[in-house]
Amino acid sequence: MYIANLIIQLGFWISWLLVPIIYEFIPAVVGFFSLLMAKRHLKNIKPLKEYPYITLIIPVYNSADTLFNCIKSIKDSSYPEHLIKIIIADNQSTDESYQVYLHARNIFPDLYMNWINTDQGKAKALNAAIYKSIGKYVIHIDSDGILQHDALKNMVTDFENDPSIDALTGTILTRKDLIKKTKNRFLKFVRENEYLEYSQSFLAGRAVESQDNHLFTMSGAFSAFRRDKLLHTNLYNIETVGEDIDMTFQIRYQLHGKVILCPQAIFYVYPLDNLNKLYTQRQRWQRGELETLHMFFESRSIGISNIFSNFIVRRLIMDHTILLLRVIWMFAYLFLIPLGYSVKVIGLSFVLLYFLYILISALNFINIQSFLKNFKSDRRYYLSKFYIIFSLPIYYFVCSFIQVIGIINAMTTPAEWTTRNMTGEVKAFNNIVKRDFTRIFHYGKNKEELQDH
Repeated sequence: MYIANLIIQLGFWISWLLVPIIYEFIPAVVGFFSLLMAKRHLKNIKPLKEYPYITLIIPVYNSADTLFNCIKSIKDSSYPEHLIKIIIADNQSTDESYQVYLHARNIFPDLYMNWINTDQGKAKALNAAIYKSIGKYVIHIDSDGILQHDALKNMVTDFENDPSIDALTGTILTRKDLIKKTKNRFLKFVRENEYLEYSQSFLAGRAVESQDNHLFTMSGAFSAFRRDKLLHTNLYNIETVGEDIDMTFQIRYQLHGKVILCPQAIFYVYPLDNLNKLYTQRQRWQRGELETLHMFFESRSIGISNIFSNFIVRRLIMDHTILLLRVIWMFAYLFLIPLGYSVKVIGLSFVLLYFLYILISALNFINIQSFLKNFKSDRRYYLSKFYIIFSLPIYYFVCSFIQVIGIINAMTTPAEWTTRNMTGEVKAFNNIVKRDFTRIFHYGKNKEELQDH
């Protein structure tokens, strides 16, 4: 009887394990071998004898603390500076950003830089700057990051070697120098997880998507376009916080263009300041994805029946349906233990799932370190953080939980660029609980008074 009951319970949990195996582990294995083949392509890229003129756009909003280092990274870049026009598009900054720009002009007089004032909003700033762009390619970078020395050269070289490419997104990594300097041990640990997450997201996830022109979104921090192709789009959508996803879809579906990753073009961004930053960042990403997908499906006759013919449908299922199941699965034990399910079986299933995700991370780790072979300091640092793959499953679960809350918020609150942070959410939750208990208390008190009368 015990064995039969154990088999039934194991069958239940194995059926749950099939979901991550089918939707996460198998794609990871396929992606592993796909990337092994893709790395051969990097060897076939020919260096350029001459480089074209480009426009580099930096949208700015209260960037006084980071703008100078961003401009300095352009100056220090290996790309010929006389072939770069820099447009700094300020969207209603209230700090000393303009003074920092003037200081940079004095320090780097050979850089061709323009400052323009735009309406508030990153999309509006980018659009205004695009109209003033010149040259063959338009590249935009965030003001709170710095370019790797050869990033611009590598990106333009990819364009010139493949005329079919219409847009490229760079590889985003967090700054390892700032991670090393982090004094708070817990924050440093979170930042190390974030570093590996970014590495896997770009050099595994986006690299695989690029194989079949299935890149879901370009990075808002570092992306590039053929200028003639960009001017045939509707430019950046100002109605959504997911303007980068929208632009990716415009180029691929409206213009039938090719959008892929340039793994050798690296842009370094600041690591997380705290968990509140992680919370607001992932909320914003989730909302942007939902808004853009809603507009995309509204304009096309696409449904669940297109799961095999359209990768966007598969991505939607993965990012939302499977995401929700993952979070439900993690909390299912709260309900299943009282129903008589074995604690040992539930514990075993968690252990199996944990090691499944570690195996996925290990496969990605192997490929990523080879992508970084031309960047010795990055590769050395990355290899030194191998132990982080054992905490990544927990980190990913926390991010998944935040994404689920993001889905709920996207359906219940209006879109804003500044999303309520985790502290704000907890405070709002506490206020709701207090309000509900107050209502219950007053309801009970009024009922007693009526009965007394």
